[in-house]
Amino acid sequence: MAGTFKFELVSPERVLLSIDADQVVVPGSDGEFAVLAGHAPVIATLRPGVLDVTAGGSKRRLFVKSGFAEVDPSRLTVLAEKAHDVEEMSSSAIAEELKAAEADLAAAKDDNAKRMADTLVNELKRLSAKAA
Repeated sequence: MAGTFKFELVSPERVLLSIDADQVVVPGSDGEFAVLAGHAPVIATLRPGVLDVTAGGSKRRLFVKSGFAEVDPSRLTVLAEKAHDVEEMSSSAIAEELKAAEADLAAAKDDNAKRMADTLVNELKRLSAKAA
């Protein structure tokens, strides 16, 4: 089923992105999943990772720390605690985020907090290696 759907990336402060997308790959807490027009309704929690957005022949990569995704056949809304355009993240910004994530990992009190902090550390290390 070809077509587009409305994609919105929202932070607590504002709408960060609102476009008609062809496909978005979402880093769900149970694994990545691709959203296309006509997707079945889903609500999923996000793990730290990269949203891969394809719209009108162009691609955009957006790093999200955590949040939720709500999908219906004509729309995907991602509510993210924080989001950064991967292309705009400097090595120093990634290093700063990594330092904070490592501190969160060391301070994590339960298994879920440790798992999410560890995932964030690993994703930031991967971005750091690509930025270098």
